[in-house]
Amino acid sequence: RHGLRLRRREHHRRPARPGGHVGRHRPLHRRRHHRPAHHLAGRPATNNRTPPPPRGRAPRVPALLIASFPLDSTRRHTAPGPLTDFLTERAADAYAGLLADWRPVTAGLVDLVPGALGRGELDGALRQAILDRLPRTSFLPPALPSGGEDAEDDLPESLRPRDAEVVEGAGADTVRVLAEVLPTLLPAGLERRAELRTLGVARVPLTDAVDRLAGLEKAPGWWRSLYDSLAGVDPDRLSGLPVPLADGRTTIGPRQVLLPSPDAASLDPEVLTRLGLKVAHPDAAHPLLEKLGALPATPRAVLTTPQVRAAVAASLDDEGGVNWEEDALDAEELADTVLGLVRDAGLDPGDEPWLGALALPDEDGELSPAGELVFPGGPFARVMREDELAAVDAELAEKWGPDPLAACGVLVTFALVRATDVVLDPDELEPREGDFAEPDDAGLLDAVDVWSEDVLDRFPDTPVPPVATEIVAVRDLDLVDDDHWPEALALLSRPPLRDALVQPVRVLLPDGTHEVVRPYTAWWLRGHPVLGGRRPAGLRAAGGDPLLRGLYDEADATGFEDEQVLRALGVRTSVAALLDEPGGAAELLDRLADPDRPVTAAQLHALYGALAELDPERVTLPDEVRAVVDGEVRVVDAADAVVVDSPDLLPFTSGMPLLPVRPARAAELAELFQVRRLSESVTGRVDSEGTEHDVPEPVRVLLGARTPASYVEHGELLVDGVEIDWRLTEDGTLHAATLEGVAAGLAWSAGQWPRRFEVAALLEDESRTEELARDRWFD
Repeated sequence: RHGLRLRRREHHRRPARPGGHVGRHRPLHRRRHHRPAHHLAGRPATNNRTPPPPRGRAPRVPALLIASFPLDSTRRHTAPGPLTDFLTERAADAYAGLLADWRPVTAGLVDLVPGALGRGELDGALRQAILDRLPRTSFLPPALPSGGEDAEDDLPESLRPRDAEVVEGAGADTVRVLAEVLPTLLPAGLERRAELRTLGVARVPLTDAVDRLAGLEKAPGWWRSLYDSLAGVDPDRLSGLPVPLADGRTTIGPRQVLLPSPDAASLDPEVLTRLGLKVAHPDAAHPLLEKLGALPATPRAVLTTPQVRAAVAASLDDEGGVNWEEDALDAEELADTVLGLVRDAGLDPGDEPWLGALALPDEDGELSPAGELVFPGGPFARVMREDELAAVDAELAEKWGPDPLAACGVLVTFALVRATDVVLDPDELEPREGDFAEPDDAGLLDAVDVWSEDVLDRFPDTPVPPVATEIVAVRDLDLVDDDHWPEALALLSRPPLRDALVQPVRVLLPDGTHEVVRPYTAWWLRGHPVLGGRRPAGLRAAGGDPLLRGLYDEADATGFEDEQVLRALGVRTSVAALLDEPGGAAELLDRLADPDRPVTAAQLHALYGALAELDPERVTLPDEVRAVVDGEVRVVDAADAVVVDSPDLLPFTSGMPLLPVRPARAAELAELFQVRRLSESVTGRVDSEGTEHDVPEPVRVLLGARTPASYVEHGELLVDGVEIDWRLTEDGTLHAATLEGVAAGLAWSAGQWPRRFEVAALLEDESRTEELARDRWFD
């Protein structure tokens, strides 16, 4: 029988690692083994003695083995053979038993796991034998040891490495809480130890550890302590975190879970449960859950949950009844619940358009979608044609009032439809009746496909249709009684409905550019008899721009003075507003070309002046224009018209269709209409002889620096064989035959045409200089 002792070496004041080192100078394990006789066969007696302890300082190793190993002939190395193998195996058994029996079990025991291979063959064999046994040896400390403050009775005192696990990415508090339900976990921090990898200890990501909690039944307070320990962890790793609910269930994942809040105090938990809503248990509520997607149980949060939305969408089946699962709310309970949430959330009409599908009782007790009902006695009910839409039940209307019902889609006043990124394809925009499935559905608008076609007519054909970035429009315009349009227009001219009339729609074209077009609501109203039984387009606002008189009939808009809304309806208020609108110039020219519409020469002069300021690219050339022929205003072919640009040539315009305009705009108007100017149509050659005279000094003072220094006086001025009063030739020479002709020519050449009569007075009597200067005070 040979002795085998295993003793823990002193660490010479080595700093302690977390968990603490095992004791120092303590005999750890002693065993005696009976060696089989055949292991000693052939061995010399001297090789069977226990060798003396080594002299000097031993290498710093976790433990020191003292055993009777056979030596080779040099007595420097152990002799290979069955005896050495036997003793190595027994030493490994002893080492494993040492760790298994160690008390207390601490994290410091990990230090006793052999590390790198030793220098000798025996060292390597012994370490490998130990590492073969340790995975099945129970010596690792559990994260929550038996007998601990929070420990349960069935927790292990130590763990075998093959059964143990370390959680990666979890803090000490999280591991301690998880260990209460996952008893195989090791303390946090050990996952960084290489010894555990050597032993094959399983490594569990925090996400997988959280997933194992599914189906676990624990008190809400335990879950809260777990949430508290997970603060600061990446939310993506906690998506499967279970949440205990107020009704005793546990759900997986915080998303779609409602957290108790002061606003939720008025909500009936039983009602929420019957709606299928998930409300967290108050004792488990934690800020981490909100970070992971849970929502405070505010009225609006409850209202917009998928469960409530699904219940509203399914509240009315094809037969007019309500489809419900067992124990779900009936139609009346659902209506009261939803209306209460809407009231408490303070919703405005259109905030949640899908509420229009909520089934509500009408005046006959039948269930109908809220969006197809009218509030009895409300503004819309007063302007709507009789029997177009049913009124909501009177008792329900009295109980809840107009605001919650309007937010659910009941028509108290006109309702708005909002749609974004609408493809302007008429085939895709066909109107649909009562479809509240989509939150923004342009298909609820009457003739919206025709509006889309009109918009597309403004743009060149492209393979990809344009897209309206946002449409805000008023629905149900086609339900208004013809006799109630004044009241209806008054409603439409108030915010927020007014924006649907006056705000243009932005359209994104395939080439990336944007254009603005007339909004749907204004487009619809323009084409229907909404102003005194007449369509607004083509009417003129009473008291509007007198330049439009005769071209447009006067609109009967009594009590309706919103000029911007009138303009949106197509009622013309001024020439400037008309020309500023897309297609306005073409509309004005079309009306000027209508011989049945009276226009004066002075009116025509001002209109052509406004047209001359436009960009020619914005104007479509007309086939016919309004002109002045021998003092009479007529409609003539555009190709025959001439722009008057020089007053001295008027004697040559007999029978000529003239386009009157301010001299400064004559060139622009000729360019706009692509017609000739008068100065280009008449040669204007002077055929007579005259005498040159200096212009009097008082006249030059009156007219300024541009006044010619002289003029040529003719006894009889002949131009192209015609006797006229004056002529200003291209070289700037003024020819005149009369005093009035001299005055007119000087004023025209100096750019002071309105002062020609003053010039005539000075030419006749220079002493009137002071009198005329005083009179100019009142210019």
